[in-house]
Amino acid sequence: MPVTGDVKAVDASQPGDSQVQVYAVAPRDGATPNEVVDGFLESMTSDDSDFRTTRKYLTQEASNGWKPSALTTVLAKAPNRSDRPVHESDRSTTEVSYTLSGEKVATVDEQNAYQPLAPTDYSRTLHLVRQKGPDGKEWRIDIVPDGLVLGQSDFKRLYRSVNKFYFATGRSEAESTLVADPVYIRNRTDPVTGMDTVTQAVRSLLRGPTDWLRPVVTSRFPAGTGLRKDVTSLTPDDRNVLKVPLNKKADGAGQRSCRMMASQVLFTLRDLTSARVEQVELQRSDGSPLCVLGSDQAEEYAPDGSSGGPESQYFVDAKGHVQRIPGSTKGSGEPEPVAGPFGTGAARLSAVGVARDEQLAAALSQHGDALYVASVTADGQLPPPAVTSRAGSSKDRLTAPSWDGRGDLWVADRDPDRPRLLRLAGGAGKPQEVTVPSLDGSRIEALRLSSDGVRIALLLTSEGHTTLKIGRIERQGPQDKQRVSVVDLRQAAPQLADVTAMSWSGGSRLVVVGKEQGGVQQVRYVQADGSTPSSGVLPGVNQVLAIAAADDEQLPLMADTQGDGIVKLLPGDNWQTVLKEGSALVYPG
Repeated sequence: MPVTGDVKAVDASQPGDSQVQVYAVAPRDGATPNEVVDGFLESMTSDDSDFRTTRKYLTQEASNGWKPSALTTVLAKAPNRSDRPVHESDRSTTEVSYTLSGEKVATVDEQNAYQPLAPTDYSRTLHLVRQKGPDGKEWRIDIVPDGLVLGQSDFKRLYRSVNKFYFATGRSEAESTLVADPVYIRNRTDPVTGMDTVTQAVRSLLRGPTDWLRPVVTSRFPAGTGLRKDVTSLTPDDRNVLKVPLNKKADGAGQRSCRMMASQVLFTLRDLTSARVEQVELQRSDGSPLCVLGSDQAEEYAPDGSSGGPESQYFVDAKGHVQRIPGSTKGSGEPEPVAGPFGTGAARLSAVGVARDEQLAAALSQHGDALYVASVTADGQLPPPAVTSRAGSSKDRLTAPSWDGRGDLWVADRDPDRPRLLRLAGGAGKPQEVTVPSLDGSRIEALRLSSDGVRIALLLTSEGHTTLKIGRIERQGPQDKQRVSVVDLRQAAPQLADVTAMSWSGGSRLVVVGKEQGGVQQVRYVQADGSTPSSGVLPGVNQVLAIAAADDEQLPLMADTQGDGIVKLLPGDNWQTVLKEGSALVYPG
């Protein structure tokens, strides 16, 4: 039972059930202004085609101008309206205004991009007029803000998160890898376009990446490529082949480009259909096949880390040496020392980060003042430190290191006199300082690189609180003289007042450990765009110091705890102890 924190009122309404459907109802004859406003708000939560019934609550002019797809505003709860009763006896009243209010927590823009917000007050005005109708005077809304206003439960019922995929820029064609770009699309049918879920996802993919990710990814679809006109439904046939008819912009695409385009479609739809799409056929504007790509062939372009064998886990034992738990889907192998100086050398280590190919590792000295890079597959001597910190206290020295999918090594020096974010290209050479323009005085406490190498998760401390932010990694110039910066930091877990540990868990998801304001420690999943999946909260575990997850979601979640040692969580199971002694467990990366 929680023993601290404020007493809060609990909303009796249940969270939205994705199987529940709301049907819009037109305003009744003689409806009061209160009924018109309530009916309009309720109708916005329906799947009403083109919002035809919803528009009946508006005057003709307001209906023609209202753009429901402009922006979706997500409130903590359904919007409240001010109470402005107008009695039937008061026939002199011809207009009335209502204020819609609530706590705004997120928006979804026209690109389907989710933007979390620190809870802020929401206030908008609806203006009603009494106009002449078929059966006399009737109240209708004549001033209405564009977009939809939904409570969180209705939003989760109506929308679902989908990863669409684009290619990371700055890599050779042989190294091309896909990057997840999460968006929210309508469950079932989109009222505005009439498209089913699969068609919405393909349409969003063809329209290009969201603004936040656009500077670091590219699409292989030629500019202007779209679905052939009037396509509203895409359904795999009985052989699980999906045919995608495109417009003329794609007619001249070469076979290599077309196959890469088809891989974008395959990975975008991988978790979207009940039966997995096994093959995609892209069609020219005349209906002839442009190219065909099977799911096995698409693995050539798989997002980094999504299609390899089972990854091993690595940790630091009680003697300060690095040990490895051989790869398995259960995380229950027998630990063994790694080869090289980290496994049997004299140096005592405190943290480790292993390259994704599991050939090299980077490890911190016992007191965090030196970072070493060495092989974990071949014997050798401990090399000179690759990075050192001059800070007086161990908590102000180097963070645990992390490797990106390009083979680069990252670490932050928390020295108050000289804070730095550093990158070692290929894990070797002189450390390069990476600029982070939008830190605003915050200090980097921990970092984790995504497998695609275009995003970095940072734990930032400011004014006594530690929050999780995601930054975009931008690279400029040739490989040997590349200038790298981390820009456009955005909140990834705004609902948590303090985050103590985090790890990437797949292409666009992280697992975090933290507390809400006045709450107790919890472990949950968050999306890279800051949204929380409906199944986000995980079973509780006590005093978590660090968390580790793999890109393969079938591998167990691992946690380093203060009392129970290293524990694991398999899908659908409870936490189980793996090792009583040991710390700083990580997956490659």
